[in-house]
Amino acid sequence: MLIYSSNPLEIIKSVWRNRNLIKVLVKREILCRYKGSMFGLLWSFLIPLFSLIVYTFVFSTVLKAKWSVGGESKAEFALVLFAGLLVFNLFSDCINRAPTLILNNQNYVTKVIFPLEILALVVVGAAIFQFLIGLGVLLLGFTLIFGLPPSTMFNLPLIIMPLTLLIIGISWFISSLGVYLRDINQIVFLVTTLLMFLSPIFYPVTALPNEYQKLLFLNPLTFIIEQFRVIIFLGEMPNYLGLIAYSLISLLIMFFGFIWFQKTRRGFGDVI
Repeated sequence: MLIYSSNPLEIIKSVWRNRNLIKVLVKREILCRYKGSMFGLLWSFLIPLFSLIVYTFVFSTVLKAKWSVGGESKAEFALVLFAGLLVFNLFSDCINRAPTLILNNQNYVTKVIFPLEILALVVVGAAIFQFLIGLGVLLLGFTLIFGLPPSTMFNLPLIIMPLTLLIIGISWFISSLGVYLRDINQIVFLVTTLLMFLSPIFYPVTALPNEYQKLLFLNPLTFIIEQFRVIIFLGEMPNYLGLIAYSLISLLIMFFGFIWFQKTRRGFGDVI
């Protein structure tokens, strides 16, 4: 019987050992997403932009939502909203795929010895590619409206990295759970949909009463979305202490997610 190490250091070893395989699979993941479609990778721009137009109209025109950053124009509102959507989409794209991640790659489980733990990294890598495309659109729009982005944008990796670690940890846990509990797919979809409306994407945190603002920060996306907007639209430095705390929590979740995945993967072949 194969013995899978649950030592957290195995994460680093696995990434380094399978680095070339991860690169190949990420590239294939990106190309396969739009393979055979007429517009190909152009959909990476069209889909978020279409969503942006719809959400901007609903929340700025119909619901009259306001922001404390930017002006009153719908273009500025759209950029602020788009920034929140970029962070949420990075999270939801990975988490919504996690329940079926192992089930959709059964050949790796039953036919060959394959480092299953890297599947979550592949999905995250493809999602980061999508995020970077959207970020390019955001920065282009920002430049056209406000001018060059502030130098505080260089703090972006410090904001996205903790979220990435959190996503990987949750993905390991859910992907393993999805093998044994098939209903987890619907549950995860409901939770991510709920998180979208409980995140400050379409409205500012200050729009809520003080007692609810504290509850909103229990949402793991709230802090990252707020910091993302701070460095872009306010041109201020991020909350480094908050990022350190967030990073430590994300690391713990990632480690426990990896341990759970390694402990439970022994039964994947029997269940599948």
